[in-house]
Amino acid sequence: MQPLGRDLRREDFTVERIRRIADAAAKRGGVPLMSEEARRASLKAMRASVPDGHDAWVFGYGSLMWNPAINVVDSRKAHVRGYHRTFCLTLGIGRGSTEAPGLMLAIDRGGSCTGVAHRIAADAVESELSILWLREMISGAYEPRWVNADIDGHKRTRVLTFVINRSHPRYEGALPEAQVAQRIAQAQGMLGTNREYLYRTVRHLAELGIEDGPVHSLERQVRVLANETNATGD
Repeated sequence: MQPLGRDLRREDFTVERIRRIADAAAKRGGVPLMSEEARRASLKAMRASVPDGHDAWVFGYGSLMWNPAINVVDSRKAHVRGYHRTFCLTLGIGRGSTEAPGLMLAIDRGGSCTGVAHRIAADAVESELSILWLREMISGAYEPRWVNADIDGHKRTRVLTFVINRSHPRYEGALPEAQVAQRIAQAQGMLGTNREYLYRTVRHLAELGIEDGPVHSLERQVRVLANETNATGD
């Protein structure tokens, strides 16, 4: 078991590790994970959409902003229209448990979202997308998609991102904020607390110049519930 609070590393994402996670999920009787064949097919289709010799941009809106665990050559503030950041994906491992499931961020239809665009060098697209697929496409709860992003406020660029799969059993939709706060305040798993995930996301948004928004309101509620009212601590 990994120590609480440890960041993800690229070495964590191997086919063998994903097989162990899949076996554990099957024993628990939970939602089946995406098959290796389906994951490889999804990766192949996305890889084919990146022309040979071209870099690829990846848009992060949660932990991909501050813990990408892939090799990138550039990271910049980016804004995507048509999708908003929301805690809508139930989480039974990682930063949650079967007894106290947490919630993970995704982007869902409507609104807009500011995050970070990471640039993968052309000669590393194959290796880094492979790692991303082992990270983000374990369960099929996300759909990889190309969207347009305004990078640094002016340069419109095609970026790869992971949008919530609304047909997935773990999709929770738009939960009441109080319920979201309660779940995040209580959940914890092998990667740490669900609260830390929220706090680090808020802190990184502040570094991007975003000081107020839905996740900031959520953070304030969670800190009260967890008796952590020091706004600078996490």
